[in-house]
Amino acid sequence: MMKQVLISLFLIVFLYHFTTTSAQSPAQAPAQTQKPVPAAQSPVIQSQSPAQAQSPAAKPVLVQPPSQALPAPSQAPSEEPLVHAPPRKAPKPAPANVTEILDKAGGFSVFIRLLRNTQVINQIENQLNSSNSLTILAPTNGGFSSLKAGTLNALTPEQKVQLLQYHILPSFVSLQNFQTLTNPVRTQASNTDDYPMNITTEGSWVNISTGVVNTTISGTVYSDNQLAIYRIDSVLLPLGIFAPRVDSPTPAPAPAPVVPLKPKKEPSPSASSSSSSPSNSSSSALKPPSNSSSSASALISPVAALDESGALSLSSNNGLVSVALALTGAAVVGMLG
Repeated sequence: MMKQVLISLFLIVFLYHFTTTSAQSPAQAPAQTQKPVPAAQSPVIQSQSPAQAQSPAAKPVLVQPPSQALPAPSQAPSEEPLVHAPPRKAPKPAPANVTEILDKAGGFSVFIRLLRNTQVINQIENQLNSSNSLTILAPTNGGFSSLKAGTLNALTPEQKVQLLQYHILPSFVSLQNFQTLTNPVRTQASNTDDYPMNITTEGSWVNISTGVVNTTISGTVYSDNQLAIYRIDSVLLPLGIFAPRVDSPTPAPAPAPVVPLKPKKEPSPSASSSSSSPSNSSSSALKPPSNSSSSASALISPVAALDESGALSLSSNNGLVSVALALTGAAVVGMLG
């Protein structure tokens, strides 16, 4: 009896299991033909009933989530950026080397030697490194050889520096801009009063006058936006150093000093009265003398008389001797003699 019950129970369980598996088998068929899921997408496992979990034939069903398709771009992206990066600063070019330029051009060895000996080349390089512009009027070797012998040797070191700086203009001047300069043109020498320079243009000719030398620019050695070097065939001699000397005339002898005359003192009334008597006596003395000695002695003025030695003695009134009385006395002495 118990065996029949157990067998019936077993059959019931078996039938129940068979019916459930047979009902699920048509739904699992499409899952077997499903394509494998990509690794990037994680499969979703559906929950299974307890009967399916116990069934060894049940397999998990993989459900692939719907893929989101990205919209196709309407046009290719532009390569032009909306915000431009700041431009990179180009490295600052080195300033031009003046001595190398002159040496490469040839014919400026004397000018190069003077620039180095006076250290004026150091001033030029410092100004070019500081972005200052310059114009150099470079004399050729022929210009230096045309100077008188010993001209450069007679200069002091300061004068040599001023001479070279007189050939440098403190700005960049192109050949077309020389006509815009105002005379006297400013140079790097001391001042325009002692070192004047006048520049005039006639067509393409540039004439330079220093008051001592007149010359022209004969060619361009080098030119950029900062430095210009022009060739001249004469050395520019400034008036401050080479002004012609004018010989001073021989001074005239100094005139003899004039001694002022002392003013005469007015005679006193007593002197005027006494002087009237000599005048009368002088008029009487001019008369011819008589033979008697008494009349001769009477004719002699009391002012002038002969002493025993025969010399004429004059009496003075208040320390003054009258010239007229002296002449009268001399006339009397001549008549007596």
